[in-house]
Amino acid sequence: MSDRQRVVILAAGMGTRLGMPRPKPLTPLVDGRSILHRQLDNLRAVFGDDGFELTVVVGFQAEQIMAAVPEANFVYNHRYQHTNTSKSLLRALRAPGTGGVLWLNGDVVFDAGLLRAALPMIGRDETFVCVNTAAVGEEEVKYTASVDGYVRELSKSVVGGLGEAVGINYIASPDLGALVEHLESCTDADYFERGIESAIEGGGLRVQALDISEFFVVEVDFAGDLERANVEVGKTVTSAA
Repeated sequence: MSDRQRVVILAAGMGTRLGMPRPKPLTPLVDGRSILHRQLDNLRAVFGDDGFELTVVVGFQAEQIMAAVPEANFVYNHRYQHTNTSKSLLRALRAPGTGGVLWLNGDVVFDAGLLRAALPMIGRDETFVCVNTAAVGEEEVKYTASVDGYVRELSKSVVGGLGEAVGINYIASPDLGALVEHLESCTDADYFERGIESAIEGGGLRVQALDISEFFVVEVDFAGDLERANVEVGKTVTSAA
């Protein structure tokens, strides 16, 4: 692992399904932190205050995000109203930098232990997708894998999925070019998972399915997801009291 881990947070979307009057990453949780600030605290707990270089992809109400994390680098997706996460990630991966990239959806609430579990693979610079094998939601991105644990399919339309992709992923430095190429071929409506799946199918990309089911993680798309996240965050607040 390089001295400073490259980290990208995708925070350009409008979050219309949650129905909040602010960028979804700035949604407050019961412990007083926003989703985004909880993510940053987890990153600092694992990599150290100066152990990672942060890039945030902004779009919807970009000024609010930029004011909330002024220490970050920013990439602006000016077409955020018309594009999905494939194009936001593409913009971030095109930015200058060296080494592999860890990226997170800006609406994921998770236990810092998840990142600690991923450190060995990051240290070996191995491409992976974090997956939860304890749940297979109809509206979630699902996956199938080979017998040796490498992702074969990755989309919301997967039939017979082994689990859900949770929105936390790593692309190794030798694989960056292949992913960028396939993200470029994605349509505006595609999620970044389509770029990964395409690179697996047509570019020989090998992506490990990293099972993080033992850790709490929820991607906040709907009000019910936020309720689940706050229940778990509330447990931490109570235990710390």
